[in-house]
Amino acid sequence: MAIKHSLAAESRTTKGKGAARTLRRAGRVPAVIYGHHREPASLTVEAAALNRLLTVGHAARALLDVAVDGKAPVKALLREIQRDPVRPQDIVHIDLYEVKADEKIIVKVPVHLTGTADGVRNGGGILEHPIRELTVKVFPADIPEHFEVDVTALAIGKSIHVSELSIPKAEIMDDGALVVAAVVAPRVEEVAAPTGDAATPAEPEVIKKGKDEEAEAEEK
Repeated sequence: MAIKHSLAAESRTTKGKGAARTLRRAGRVPAVIYGHHREPASLTVEAAALNRLLTVGHAARALLDVAVDGKAPVKALLREIQRDPVRPQDIVHIDLYEVKADEKIIVKVPVHLTGTADGVRNGGGILEHPIRELTVKVFPADIPEHFEVDVTALAIGKSIHVSELSIPKAEIMDDGALVVAAVVAPRVEEVAAPTGDAATPAEPEVIKKGKDEEAEAEEK
């Protein structure tokens, strides 16, 4: 289920890069909250509190109680986290998406593969994992932190498709024909056939004697 946490925020009236830099120097992170038919509102949150939050739960799926200016909290998801390209540990901005408990939303859920595939264990095959997230429609309180797919019985040449999966209390929105996991035969490196002179075996060199040399040999 989605991990729930609290996050305090304050309204922000200043805008622009200069104002944002000033906020970050003061230990605050610029933010915006939108969604559920509300007008986007500019906010700030404490950088230290945000960093603590992100070390506890999975940020993309954390269901938050966001209290703005000390008012009653609203439910929101961290929709986007922007980081400094030079110092990725520094968060420069976040987007919060307000949700309602009785309205379904569409989110991405990570796919974790479990077990060792039979084709890998017994046939030396290679496990491929082309889809690492599923798009699901779900009530906020039922968002899974991740979804596990057991690949233990997967033999070489076999695959698991989206249509074979089901997530409790959630509707998978992805195309059912998409492959989530598959085991393929091990790749054999082909040795290129030699070409040109290398393809023709070398013949032993025969040294022929001239007529004068043969005559000298007979006289001896």
